[in-house]
Amino acid sequence: MAQERILVIEDSSETQQLLAELVLEPNGYRPLAAMDGEEGIRLALQEHPVLIILDLQLPGMNGFEVLEELQKLNANIPVVFTSAHQSPELIVRAFRLGARDFVLKPFDPREMSESIQRTLAAARSREKQQQFTQQLQEDNQQFERQLQELKALYAIGRSVTSLLDLNRVFNRIVEAATYVTNAEEGMLMLLDDAEETLYLRAAKSVDESNARNLRMRVDDDTVEQAIQTNQPVLLMAEQIEVATGYPVKALLYVPLRAPERGVIGVLGVANHEAGESFSKQDIFLLSALADYAAVAIENAQLFSTAETERIKLETILREADEIIIVVDEDNNILICNAAARVALNLAGVSPTLRPLEEILPHPVLREMLIYVQDTGQAVSRELSLDDERIFNAQLKPIEGVGRVLVMQDITYLKKLDSIKSEFVAIVSHDLRTPLTSIQGYVDLLSRVGPLNEQQKKCVGRVQDSAETITELINDSLDIGRIGAGLDLDMSPCDLREIISRAIDDARPQTEEKRQELYWKPPETLPRVLGNARRLRQVVDNLLINAIKYTQEGGWITVSATEDNDHVVVHVADNGIGIPLAQQPHVFDKFYRVESDEVRDIQGTGLGLAIVKAVIEKHNGRVWVESKPGMGSVFSFVLPALED
Repeated sequence: MAQERILVIEDSSETQQLLAELVLEPNGYRPLAAMDGEEGIRLALQEHPVLIILDLQLPGMNGFEVLEELQKLNANIPVVFTSAHQSPELIVRAFRLGARDFVLKPFDPREMSESIQRTLAAARSREKQQQFTQQLQEDNQQFERQLQELKALYAIGRSVTSLLDLNRVFNRIVEAATYVTNAEEGMLMLLDDAEETLYLRAAKSVDESNARNLRMRVDDDTVEQAIQTNQPVLLMAEQIEVATGYPVKALLYVPLRAPERGVIGVLGVANHEAGESFSKQDIFLLSALADYAAVAIENAQLFSTAETERIKLETILREADEIIIVVDEDNNILICNAAARVALNLAGVSPTLRPLEEILPHPVLREMLIYVQDTGQAVSRELSLDDERIFNAQLKPIEGVGRVLVMQDITYLKKLDSIKSEFVAIVSHDLRTPLTSIQGYVDLLSRVGPLNEQQKKCVGRVQDSAETITELINDSLDIGRIGAGLDLDMSPCDLREIISRAIDDARPQTEEKRQELYWKPPETLPRVLGNARRLRQVVDNLLINAIKYTQEGGWITVSATEDNDHVVVHVADNGIGIPLAQQPHVFDKFYRVESDEVRDIQGTGLGLAIVKAVIEKHNGRVWVESKPGMGSVFSFVLPALED
């Protein structure tokens, strides 16, 4: 094996070197090289290689001419034909001129090695078979023709299935069908949507007048037999007048079987001049081609559907008012819609494949990207641009693609919210004086004279209502002060101490409801830059919420940890939980969860809004995770203070 030589006739020195170093020498062959056809023929006759690897494109003589010359000289050297083109005519011609195999460029070393092994094995087999009788030689020649036909069919099938344009697929299939069967005419008919008739989709050499009218009912005997039995149908007679309305002398139908949909049509060939019938080999080749054809049609139709959906998606993205940007796993932009280009001043700039942070360099966006990458969960934040526009930004992961950023301009809504907050603050402030008077006079009623039991109940209800209104006013004013940045003097704060004091003050309430309150301070916890009074207010509000919405005998757990230069605090409970649809709104002002279980629980609907306002003023983030009937976990994260 080490002395066997293989001749490479190839005008590319790089390809010759690739074949020598990666294919021939590692497999024990001695490579010979020729840069053109004439030199290749000379070396073939002089060196007698065991195999020739022949390229189609050569200076002077092309590959076909080299094959023809080798045939004339009876060189009897097996040839592996290579080409960058893959038309059925080229492949069939190469095999008919004596090529033993066809390898499409570019090829990998393993593919070429397998081709060489197959070709040499076939050649050695033929040498042994020459020792047998002439009959065996004839049988062997027949086998070789069939093998070449199968190889040609495989190459044609590979060519057909690589196409994605339906018209090209149909025409290529019909051309290949007439080619492999040497038929005079070819046709491809598909079932209509109602599966009642077949209509002509592609044809070759079919009379134009017949082609225009070629539409056949499925219950036609010939077609029905092919479709119902899922088997080829061959008709042969001196003159057959078929339902198509024109005479033929030989007709072959094979069903087109799609992998998922079953029979979708028929592929047919016909002879209406020559009286030759189609052989079993023709039936086999046409059936195999039909299988390739069905797969190719399915692929092309799927591609066409996907392309239609892509165009629809582009239209939606183009017309959408929201900023929509899709990025890959490395945060490089894949899609950037028109609204995004306008909002981000990208006129005349192509953002595709550029990093998102380069197009929109914003610290909030950077935090969102890091969060989604680390957790694989969606995140929503408010994002303010330099031109004072405010956007509600949602970043969501898309499996297999990357992430999608959707941003809605909420500047107008924020202005309305600011106006509303100012109005609430003014009204709340003006209500405090008359409310104080009401509370004072209610307290004096019992001193003026004795009250009966009914009067005491009424006075008690007035006092409760006054306290509720007072609490609501105080919370409303609190939110206004927090939003304006008042009472937020910052200094290093120890969250362990803040949480521990809040836990101590909350224990009487949990003991009254027989609830377990767990808190194990961590040994070390970085300090945060913040306002201790406001951070205590956050912890108090979260604890009050957990106590309120946890049943008697339940449990509440508070924990604090350090995570990637941040301090994360969790307040968990096994209470009634929050429905999924209501979770995005729990931090909104005056929002209260709607359910039968919370109807009798008192509250202003501002506690969690205060929590969110305080945390965001501390450059942090707050969120909730909850399942109805299983409890809730409220969490917030703050940047750790560097030592």
